[in-house]
This record gives sequence, structure tokens and C-alpha cells, in this order.
Amino acid sequence: MAEEAILIPLPQAPLRVVLLAYDGMNLLDLAGPLQALTTANRDAAPGAAARYETIVASGEGGAIVTSAGLPVVTVAIATLFDVSIDTLIAPGGCIGEDFAVPPALRDFITERAASVRRLCSVCTGAFLLAAAGQLEGRRVATHWAWLDRLKTRHPGLDVDADSIFIRDGNLWTSAGVSSGIDLTLALIEEDYGPRIAIDAARQMVVFMKRAGGQSQFSVPLAAQTKDQGFVELHAWMAANLAADLSVGQLAARAGMAPRTFARAYAAKVGRTPAKTVELMRIEAACRALEETDLPLKSIAQRTGHGDEQNLRRAFQRQLVTNPATHRLRFSSLLP
Repeated sequence: MAEEAILIPLPQAPLRVVLLAYDGMNLLDLAGPLQALTTANRDAAPGAAARYETIVASGEGGAIVTSAGLPVVTVAIATLFDVSIDTLIAPGGCIGEDFAVPPALRDFITERAASVRRLCSVCTGAFLLAAAGQLEGRRVATHWAWLDRLKTRHPGLDVDADSIFIRDGNLWTSAGVSSGIDLTLALIEEDYGPRIAIDAARQMVVFMKRAGGQSQFSVPLAAQTKDQGFVELHAWMAANLAADLSVGQLAARAGMAPRTFARAYAAKVGRTPAKTVELMRIEAACRALEETDLPLKSIAQRTGHGDEQNLRRAFQRQLVTNPATHRLRFSSLLP
């Protein structure tokens, strides 16, 4: 049975998005979301109202200097106290190993948080929202390298160590740097539907429109990050997903006895070899569904699932969805 089209009620345009800025911030934390919103505006029908009004604001206004050395012109937050805001985005980044919270921005967030529809952070911008008292008891994401520091400074937070971005009610937080683009595309999708968000991603030549629950790392990279001992094995596995990837075969390739290999692998990587194989295969299947128009039968064979039935079972088990729905939601090839 064909799936019914999902009708997204269009919001009254334009939606006002305020992106905060400060000296030493990451340039891409600002430029990524700003470009995604601008691209969504450019894709609007000729003569139609812009979908978003964007404002870049800092404590004092004028030029702030990003960590890349590039100055950015901003307005002062004092000019916004009587301006309605739909979405407020706090960037991350700093110079050095400690995140220094800009007091003026902290106070502005505290003042305006209750009146905005969505409150968001990119990367270590979570430190700014937390300092403003907005994250206590909430599930949040931040850059993987700053997880422990965020937990130490704000122990009342439920910090997710893996997700690209997380939505907890009207609170949206994202992981490192480029994940701000993923978060913003998700905001666009919530406002105007998946087709508009995918069109924006396509125009930006984003690798793929990733769901928030996806890992900050690809499966092979995550496995290699945890242990360097199986780098070559993981690369071979990723390139040979349709091959026999049983413990016996992997152990032989690693030059170890099967039981020894299974114990050593689980101890070093944190999961069984079979689990890594399953995750690699589902990741490859997702990518094929998003980036190609191959039939499910071919995708199942190429990614080591064997047949369509096994592919559907894997999707239901791992992602609680099915391949057809995933393609409908994330494919960059659909009209």
C-alpha cells in the first residue's frame, strides 16, 4: 500500500531566527546554520515570502572575531529585547581549553528562553545554554571532545556521548561544528517538511541529510577511534560487506584463534564482532537508500543482508522503520 503524503502546515513566514555570536566562536557554528536557512529562503517559490529572517547578534554589537580570525558584523542584543524571536541558536567554540561563558549572552538567553519557540545550541554552545540555566535535567548533545568537561561543570545534565543532535521538547542541541547544519536542516524539516529540508541539503552539497540519532562517527571510524588494533580489519570489513564476515573468517584475517579474537575484540572495541558487522551493514544500506535509486533487492545483496526480507528485519530491529520509509524521508533523488 502506498504511503499517504504527509501535509506540513506552513508557518506564517518569515520565522525570525537569532544566531548569537561572540569573540573566539567557531565560524562554522554560525555560518553552517546561517547558510542552511539562507538556502531554504533561496529555494522558495518566485515571489513568495522568505521562509526565515535571520539576525546575528552579540553582546555589544559591531564586529566580533571568530576563532578562524574572520570578523563577523553583528547587532547588539540590546536592540532585540522588544523583538519577537522564533528560534534562538547559541554557537560554540573558544580559544583555549576552557569555555568562557559571555555574561551578556548568558543573561540574554535567560531572559528570552521562555518566550522563544525553540532554543538551540551548536557544539560547545551547550555550555552557554547550561550557564543560562536551560539544560538542567535535560538530555543534550555536545562535541565529543568536551563531553566530560560539560558533565563535570553541569552534573545535572544527561549528556549523550554519541548523537549528532538531540531534541528534548523545544530544546535542540547538537554535537561538533558541522552537526549544526544537520540540526538546522531538522529545524527546516519541522517547519516546512522533509522535501524542503532535503532540497536545501542538496543545494549545499551536504554528504547526506543525517537523522539526529545517528552517531557523530561512522561505524568504522567509531570502531577505529576506540582501538587502533583493528584498523585494517575494519577497513576491510567496510569494503567487503557482502562477504562472509563470521567470527571465524574475521579471526582468520586477524591471525587469531576465533575464541581469542572474539574476547580481544569485545574487550577493545566494546561490542562483539557480529554487532559491528550489523551496524556497518545497516549504515551502508542507509547510505545506498539515500544516495542511489537501486532496488531493495540489489541493496540487500550489496550490503550483506542477502535478501529484502532480511534487510527489512534489520531496519526494524536497528532503526524501528523500514527501507521504503527511510528512502522516502531521506533520499536526495526524490522529486
